[in-house]
Amino acid sequence: MFTGGLAINPVNGAEVPVYIADYVFWGYGTGAIMAVPAHDERDFEFATAHGIPIIEVVSKTGKPSKTPLCEAMVEPGVAVNSGKYDGLRTDEFKKRITEDLERAGKGEARVEYKLRDWIFSRQRYWGEPIPIYFPVETNGDPRAGAEHTIRYDEPIAVDQSELPLRLPDLDDYKPGEDPAGVLARAADWRFFQKDGRWYARETNTMPQWAGSCWYYLRFLDPRNEEVICAPELAQRWLPVDLYVGGAEHAVLHLLYARFWHKVLYDAGVVPSKEPFKKLVHQGMILGEGGQKMSKSRGNVVNPDDIVSEFGADSMRVYEMFMGPLEATKPWNTSSIAGVRRFLDRVYTVTTRADATVNPDAGLVRLLHLTIRKVTEDIEGMRFNTAISAMMVLSNELMKLDKVPAEALEVLAKLLHPFAPHLGEEVWQMLGHAPSIQNQPWPVYDPALCEEDEIEVPVQINGKVRARITLPKDASQDQALAAAREALATQLADKPLRKTIWVPNKILNLIL
Repeated sequence: MFTGGLAINPVNGAEVPVYIADYVFWGYGTGAIMAVPAHDERDFEFATAHGIPIIEVVSKTGKPSKTPLCEAMVEPGVAVNSGKYDGLRTDEFKKRITEDLERAGKGEARVEYKLRDWIFSRQRYWGEPIPIYFPVETNGDPRAGAEHTIRYDEPIAVDQSELPLRLPDLDDYKPGEDPAGVLARAADWRFFQKDGRWYARETNTMPQWAGSCWYYLRFLDPRNEEVICAPELAQRWLPVDLYVGGAEHAVLHLLYARFWHKVLYDAGVVPSKEPFKKLVHQGMILGEGGQKMSKSRGNVVNPDDIVSEFGADSMRVYEMFMGPLEATKPWNTSSIAGVRRFLDRVYTVTTRADATVNPDAGLVRLLHLTIRKVTEDIEGMRFNTAISAMMVLSNELMKLDKVPAEALEVLAKLLHPFAPHLGEEVWQMLGHAPSIQNQPWPVYDPALCEEDEIEVPVQINGKVRARITLPKDASQDQALAAAREALATQLADKPLRKTIWVPNKILNLIL
């Protein structure tokens, strides 16, 4: 349950609504909840439902809105209704407020981290040996079983000249009973003498993160035995443009990789502050029935079986056609048949290729629309909709008795990244020498991609209730007439207080 009230803004003295919860969020503190109804979607809904004032403090134009907001404005903008801060861009607005609060002794800027210690060591054989050793107190040879005491409180780093420290050869890698780990059994490797004194190596190894946190750097210069990578190569290639990984990577590998990279940056080893420019987390493919694949459930899909029955191209295209890359999607083997039919259709239509036939105006337009769609979708990693566009094109080509070879050349180039075997086959069927990989990517003509009609969302009081198709550059009256027809029930007998029409973009009806 929430209660509401007003508080005084310590910066400008304005009254602002404050909501206090009668419970405390675990781990977060006081239970006081900051609310900004004009600029947070949940706060906007709460304030609207309970009649709490909605005060706009950021606008896109730098001027307060003339009418009440119909939805929260959550993007950066320009300060309004904020006294001396009016006219400041959001970033500068935040900076100035923080500086003023610090000068007034009423607050300070602080970065909070929710971090815990990282257990770095592993009691197993496979892994990088930790380059540390310890003094040993003994009157005999510890390798032969003499009594000894290892002074773990006096760790010594292996000299750089002795690196890399390599694992010993072992016939038995099983964990065993010794909590010191597998390497404790390699006595000849573990114990050694130096200047007449015995020492013992660390027997724990590093986790897999020790190698995977910086492998992208080694890709730049894999055979360099002097440094992690040559500075000129790091300068050319870093940071990584795109990293694609599973959701688990977001809080494990990527977090650790960023730590390592920043240490290397501070040490002057790498030239970029960040390791990756863009991250994309692909969704998980579930087993038949929508459950996570596991041997215990017996729902693991063997790729070899799928390739054997449907072909490698079919499997590749199906995985990309299942849905958005970021979404979690259930596997359905029976659905691969539809993808296989699409690929078979491309092959079949290629057998009707005719180099003497030119595409008509309608087909030329469709080709350019398809090129644009596939190009933009590949860049945006929307592979499923790119495949849909190629399916539409192949269906249209199937309607022709003689198919222009020019159209099939375009389709082969677009299809090749998704189905490389078929793309190459079609290219050769059209009489071209291999390989299609040497061909430039097709380019579309923007003029041929202009749409005569557009789809416009219709909102009622800020929420989308329908989508209408209108001629390009339709007037407000045309849009309103189409909306009344599409939303006859919702708009019946209800007075229209205001109409907000953004040409070709959106129609918002305030009732």
